Amino acid sequence: MKKLALTVLLILSALTFVFANGSSESAAADDGAIKIGISKLMSHPALDATEQGCMDYLNSTGLNVVFENQNANGDISTSASIAQQFKSSGCDIVLGIATTTAQALANVFTDIPVVFAAVTDPVDAGLVPSMEGSSDTNVCGVSDMNPVEEQIRLLVDITGAKTIGNIYASGEANGVTLMEQAKAACEAIGVDFVEVAISNSSEVRQAAQSIIDRVDAIYIATDNAVISALPAVDAVCSDAGKPLMSADPTAMDGLDCMIGWGFDYYSLGTATGEMIEKIINGAQPGPLGTVILEDPADFELWFNLDTAAELGIEIPQNYLDMASVIIENGEEIHL
Repeated sequence: MKKLALTVLLILSALTFVFANGSSESAAADDGAIKIGISKLMSHPALDATEQGCMDYLNSTGLNVVFENQNANGDISTSASIAQQFKSSGCDIVLGIATTTAQALANVFTDIPVVFAAVTDPVDAGLVPSMEGSSDTNVCGVSDMNPVEEQIRLLVDITGAKTIGNIYASGEANGVTLMEQAKAACEAIGVDFVEVAISNSSEVRQAAQSIIDRVDAIYIATDNAVISALPAVDAVCSDAGKPLMSADPTAMDGLDCMIGWGFDYYSLGTATGEMIEKIINGAQPGPLGTVILEDPADFELWFNLDTAAELGIEIPQNYLDMASVIIENGEEIHL
């Protein structure tokens, strides 16, 4: 009976590291190690790559670091619980991957560095007072602000679309920002724009079905709730014979999505790791500001030629020459 009681006690102790609907991976800090808490909004290719790129970079530096990794599984209340757990466990630096998790950390921590990654507009999200940085804040990070107008121009140029559809999460600050940018881009280009809001990923398929007959193509930005359900949009577009473009090319794997153009999120994670390294080496977080990746090497352009052929669309050679990956005959060809 005593052994059973002890076993139950140990199990209950272990469960304190897992929050409602969240998941975690924890590492016990060695003496003198810098403990970094990583809170990720949900698991999908872009956010996973950001997390891995950051950890790989920091592990390559020789710094004595350990990580406590938490996944909020898309739940805002879980993001807040994770922030409190990081406070209780004594993290030295915390990293929020995506807007909601970064906001939760910034609301809890004022005395240790808060770093964000994959946040589209940190000023609009209330994370920092300006993109340039300020000594008045303990927050800094790396933005995944995409060249939205250039992306939509490419989609329109290739497809000849006159009306672009977009699905966005009304509860995500980055989703709203990107929708507004896409709308402005369509106005600047001279094409119509049809948007539909969702509150969670389960609504994405229905949202796509509600607009598919009114648009010539659909553009999906780096909106976490929508990108995580990209296969649902892909299926609707495929059934309707309409081209789909994703601003997260890493989410195209195994789909019929015709165009993907956006960040290499592993590189974004590496840039985040570099920022954390500076902080560990003595830099104050606030003045580091917000990093926006601009090197063409940090972007990837994907074309699915199989889908293009089915839709009767020819990708101009000048665009193919810019491609990082081409999907042809069901195979990914990395250029």
